[in-house]
Amino acid sequence: MNEHNVPGEGNEKIQAEQFEPDLVAEPPHPINWNLLTSQDLEEELLELNRWVNWLRMEYGLPAAVIPPIWHRHPELLWELSALHLHWLSAYDANQDGSAPFGWHRDFAEARQRLRDWVTASGTRLDRDRPTRQTVWPGEERTVDIVEQAIMDRDADFVQFVLEQVEARRAAEDAFYASIDDRPGEVSGQE
Repeated sequence: MNEHNVPGEGNEKIQAEQFEPDLVAEPPHPINWNLLTSQDLEEELLELNRWVNWLRMEYGLPAAVIPPIWHRHPELLWELSALHLHWLSAYDANQDGSAPFGWHRDFAEARQRLRDWVTASGTRLDRDRPTRQTVWPGEERTVDIVEQAIMDRDADFVQFVLEQVEARRAAEDAFYASIDDRPGEVSGQE
């Protein structure tokens, strides 16, 4: 006999907890990447990464549509996020039977936009660089455009998530530190 077979009052509770259904997932909703908490940012990036990996494999998409370092290009992140939301909504159990057909029609258009974004960004299968930004008169270039070889895509994604979560956490900490102890007051403002 092991601990799970011993009759007793506590065992029924343990066994019941093992078979309780998971919480119902919340309905799909648009994601504003600028407003997520650090914890939500991490969860959403990981979920989007899982879906993008599935999408590229399921549809045999080339790096000209979804490059390995898509996550470092905001234009690709926002486009893929919108496509993911559309897919979640189209394949929701409460959706019309024709919704997946609409998703595939929109997916064809999205693939062309993704190609355009990838071309503009300059990211490729084996190397990446920051997306070039047009410098307007009076502005200074803020980012050096340096191309780098992609050695380990998954390691880069993990590093990216850690950097983004840490930056968001620092912004949250700074915000909360700026709040005065008195209700309705923000420190540093008079």
